[in-house]
Amino acid sequence: MASSKSDDGIENMAETKIDPAAEPLDLRTASLRAPQLARKKRIVAAAIDLAERGGYDAVQMRDVAARANVALGTLYRYFPSKDQLLASVWIDWSHEIEAQILRQRLRGETAGERIMDFVRRVTKALELEPMLAGALVKSLLAPDVGAEESRQEMRAMLGRVIDEELSEMPTGTRVDIRDIIGQVFYANIVLWVNGRMPVERLYENMATACRLLLEHRDQGVGFLTDNEGREH
Repeated sequence: MASSKSDDGIENMAETKIDPAAEPLDLRTASLRAPQLARKKRIVAAAIDLAERGGYDAVQMRDVAARANVALGTLYRYFPSKDQLLASVWIDWSHEIEAQILRQRLRGETAGERIMDFVRRVTKALELEPMLAGALVKSLLAPDVGAEESRQEMRAMLGRVIDEELSEMPTGTRVDIRDIIGQVFYANIVLWVNGRMPVERLYENMATACRLLLEHRDQGVGFLTDNEGREH
């Protein structure tokens, strides 16, 4: 049975046959018409609501479709899989977190301290929504190739800060440091949200990584400190 639309453009839910041959939509904002963009926003909001309440397992595509008032077949045109949907949620959410964090200057006398301040701010934002954070990070571990963009974006968020802090370094050195710190952060976030590491250890590991990679640059300027304020 096909879905129908009400006068406000919201689809009435009905059992919809999913056409596996249907082409996925190009979800870049510039490629979507206003109704499609509004529909995408409803879908993403529904996924966030479900994840906040019950984590990764609570985000079921049929429940997302019902909460967003779209037909199930329509949902699959926007997001062919649950992990691709959560990947899109992560990208939108990480941009929002980054914008909020960067409204205030990063604190610290050295580049390493300022990078650690950013790490703490990002992690604390994730701590505020632990179920959502767990769902998003779990989706990053999925083998779905459609989620690769979100994996890259997680590392890129920290990478943009590192690039700015180390802008005077030779490009090759800066890229190497950026990639290593990003990979350490990604690995530690995964361990933390899965309950295999306390958040204090995450801060200690990140402070150690920054110290080892940047002490030659920051030597004589100051010390990196972990979340408890201990000097290294």
